[in-house]
Amino acid sequence: MTDRKPVEPVVDAQLAEPFPTPAAYAAAIEQARAAAQAYFAGGELMLDDGDYDALMARLSATERAEPDWKADDSPTSVVAAGMAVAGDVVHSEPMLSLDNIFSEDGLRTWSTRLERILGHPVERYTVEPKIDGLAIAATYADGELVRVATRGDGRAGEDVTAQTRLVAGLPKKLSEPVSIEVRGEVFMTDADFEVATERRVAHGEPPFANPRSAAAGSLRAQRVYDVPLSFFAYAAHGLPDWAHSDGLDYLHKLGVSTVAQSSAGLALCDTVDAVYAAVGRIGTGRASLGFGVDGAVIKADSAADRSAAGASSKAPRWGIAYKFPADTRTTKLLGIEVQVGRTGVITPVAVLEPVQVGGVTVTSATLHNFADLVVRDVRVGDTVFVRRAGDVIPEITGAKLDERAADAPEFTPPETCPRCGGEIDRAQKRWRCTNGRACGAMESLTYFTSRPAMDIEGLGGKILQSLIAAELVTDPADLYALDVATLIPLDRMGQVSATNLVTAIQNSKAQPMHRVLTGLGVRMTGRSMSRRLARHFGTMDDLLAADAAILQHVEGVGPERAAMIAAELVELAPLIRKLAAAGVNMTEPRTAVTPSADRLPLQKDDGSPMTVVVTGSVPGLSRTEGNEAVERLGGKSSGSVSKKTDLVVVGEGAGSKADKAVELGVRVMTAEEFAELVAAAED
Repeated sequence: MTDRKPVEPVVDAQLAEPFPTPAAYAAAIEQARAAAQAYFAGGELMLDDGDYDALMARLSATERAEPDWKADDSPTSVVAAGMAVAGDVVHSEPMLSLDNIFSEDGLRTWSTRLERILGHPVERYTVEPKIDGLAIAATYADGELVRVATRGDGRAGEDVTAQTRLVAGLPKKLSEPVSIEVRGEVFMTDADFEVATERRVAHGEPPFANPRSAAAGSLRAQRVYDVPLSFFAYAAHGLPDWAHSDGLDYLHKLGVSTVAQSSAGLALCDTVDAVYAAVGRIGTGRASLGFGVDGAVIKADSAADRSAAGASSKAPRWGIAYKFPADTRTTKLLGIEVQVGRTGVITPVAVLEPVQVGGVTVTSATLHNFADLVVRDVRVGDTVFVRRAGDVIPEITGAKLDERAADAPEFTPPETCPRCGGEIDRAQKRWRCTNGRACGAMESLTYFTSRPAMDIEGLGGKILQSLIAAELVTDPADLYALDVATLIPLDRMGQVSATNLVTAIQNSKAQPMHRVLTGLGVRMTGRSMSRRLARHFGTMDDLLAADAAILQHVEGVGPERAAMIAAELVELAPLIRKLAAAGVNMTEPRTAVTPSADRLPLQKDDGSPMTVVVTGSVPGLSRTEGNEAVERLGGKSSGSVSKKTDLVVVGEGAGSKADKAVELGVRVMTAEEFAELVAAAED
């Protein structure tokens, strides 16, 4: 798999808008301090990461634009935003923050500045995940763990030794009798967050809002029950002047879990280009890590480079944090809807005030199941935490209970299936309509038989309703078992119409694989993606055998889309096998169009596909057929015009896309010319 760039940031400090007045700037400073106080003290978050980063970016922008306004103790230039956190354990050396960057330009600027300080190129960089947890310092004397302290304000922290007895990855005794101070992050994995929340609710306490708060609160609290926690070390004091990577290797040999042994690993990079690629791998893969990562940390590996670079009063100059768009944000829960899946699974879904999560605008999120909804105790009107890490579909992890309205009503689950009125089977966590697939038969059959999919002429809504009511069909494969004798007794169905319908159904068996995929309604695909998948794999068997990693080889399929498609295909596999047994084609024909020596009409000189937009009507072709023709001729169909578009086909009824093509200087072809090209290529 090729390297991928990090997701573009939600906030860029260089583009942030300054505050308009000194009073607004001063108020923002107080807000940042209060948010930092809650964060570093391990309490509930006042601001999510994205809002905090945006606030700090605006403070920095204001101080650049109005240097006379800058406060001496501005949160942008002091450790931990200048907050005061109680702590009686003084650290052997200050636990400094890392400065943040948000883009490739920021990374290259930092690297250039570091090399200027050193007077020579950096010998080697390391890249590791930035764990979203609570920083601690663990002191070992002669190999025995004697004290664990939180980061606090960076100078002193709180003694939490008693609460760390069950933290995985932080041994009570090292494999060698050495005296060192290990620094790292205590965090909660996604799986352990679920366990911890269930235990907390079982003891009559409100649910945890999110994994970071759960880990921080659990580490600082004395409870009658235990919750699972984990630890990854990222540094140690008291070691020889080793490279950072060698120090982590040694800690691992001592029995300490380190970021190098995490599922994200530690990358060793000789160039900034390699660093950027490594950051990209962490960013695109963080959804599958199983624990929270809010960025990547880049460090100079050499001890000599780190010593020469030194540190400011706030942060080391030899390291930087590349922040990702926040994968946990807060927003308002506008409503809770109940959806019924194709197999009858009934699921509560949150309707949200739009919010950017992980670089994507989110308007809805899963609430998993009704039992989980009770545990989470979220209500309409709540300010809720939304995250995408570990899940393809955004999920709600909890609510800000202190902001809940006093009259907020609890959600009442449905008594019957909201789609068909049937009974609900509540025996499992995932509730199901007892009618199963028959519950959603009308929707799935309507889409399967539609013109963009299998295009079965004469099979309209009324006939489908009659077939379902007579219990003749419950899924698309049942259509292919119908015969004339079975259809004639139906209302408005005679010998001729029944014969024509059976013929149309049987003829649809020859449709190419991409239309079968379209008709199945695989989530996160659509018609264009179905065509790409079918062309890439060629047969349904090869597609079903592909895992999420292989699916990412298809253009436009990233990690999240791949995971969703893979999961959908597993669920649809029995139906696909049933369709294949009925004789439905499961292959995609290879194009035989070769009008020139080695190039199709809509391929570039290098053989890559032209990006083509078809707007308006094309003589003899529907919109779907027009897009299919583009791809048969070697092009890539697109729905929007941009500078990257190579060709726009303009037909009758074309709107703003045609105007935009002219504005951008994109090549335009009339619909008649395109129809002639299609006809000539297929003669």
